[in-house]
Amino acid sequence: RGYVAEATGANIFFVKNGEVHTPKADCFLNGLTRQTVIGMLKDMQVKVHERHIMPDELESFEQCWLTGTAAEVTPVGQIGDYAFEVGALTQRVASEYEKLVRN
Repeated sequence: RGYVAEATGANIFFVKNGEVHTPKADCFLNGLTRQTVIGMLKDMQVKVHERHIMPDELESFEQCWLTGTAAEVTPVGQIGDYAFEVGALTQRVASEYEKLVRN
């Protein structure tokens, strides 16, 4: 279909204008870590868009992270030619997830 879907063994999230965009889980595993992070984001009052994402949209995103059993929440600095910052929201999600699973 040509959409961004996932990474090897991990789900992917992007941030633009303080809102989170993640591919719609209609052609890949809707991971437990992904579901947990989406719930955390909603509890944090962060708008989450589960939708089809085209590769040419990557340049418009500011932050990116992966989720998975092994990855937990892992910031992504670059995909091909597209660079992402490890911004405040990415750091907060990683920190809150770590607190959740370690306590």
